[in-house]
Amino acid sequence: MSKKISVIMGIYNCAETLQEALDCILNQSYTNWEVIMCDDCSADNTVDVAEKYVIKYPYRFVLLKNRENRGLNYTLNKCLKYATGNYIARMDGDDLCDKDRFMKEVEVLENNSDIAIVSTDMEFFDENGIWGRTHTEKLPLKADFLRATPFCHAACMVHRSAYMDVKGYSVSNRLLRVEDYHLWIKMYEKGYKGMNIQECLYSMRDDRNAQGRRKFKYRLNEAYVKGYAIKKLGLKKINYVYCLIPVIKGLLPSCAYRILHRTKSGKC
Repeated sequence: MSKKISVIMGIYNCAETLQEALDCILNQSYTNWEVIMCDDCSADNTVDVAEKYVIKYPYRFVLLKNRENRGLNYTLNKCLKYATGNYIARMDGDDLCDKDRFMKEVEVLENNSDIAIVSTDMEFFDENGIWGRTHTEKLPLKADFLRATPFCHAACMVHRSAYMDVKGYSVSNRLLRVEDYHLWIKMYEKGYKGMNIQECLYSMRDDRNAQGRRKFKYRLNEAYVKGYAIKKLGLKKINYVYCLIPVIKGLLPSCAYRILHRTKSGKC
């Protein structure tokens, strides 16, 4: 019998796109899955869209609700409490994925006993079409954490035991927007390893100028997590210079950042 996948989704103000995202899951070639959604106090009719799927597919979809907006860390941990699958997959309420995504990710986990994390390359799109893609390392090493998070969070699938071993996502204001980066560090510190499928199996809906408008406090969060990686993964102290990179980017004028960003491939 095929192993079960629990898809955890924090949903927030995504009423216009949620149906497309959930239909991508319904259309997966791998069929042994459940979806645990948690609404983080949406101001639109996201809950109404989600409830339609719960009513139509009661054994497939579960909907939880936060009483107040708590952020992605807390919301995904809440989903984890209700997940019953052998594998935990992610999906965002405004994205799309290939119909064979689950099948190909499960194949990696089933055929590689030393791999606990699998993700894929992904493309970025907006109303004008595809504008970028990621180029990830196939087998990220500890040193790869210095540059950026080595796995695309929304496209990942992970052994449930790895999530449980690190007690899920750490909840802290200094980890907002870098909760996945921090999660992978915790897993690598415990000895878990990951692999990236170097094929675009996930499509992220993203404003091509969004990175340039990223709030400075989130760049400080990224700097903090880079320092955390150096400490927890036993990397050389000279690497603390990498902590300055997100801070410098945050201080660049927007026009200069756009020029810099166009010279690089997208990051997860």
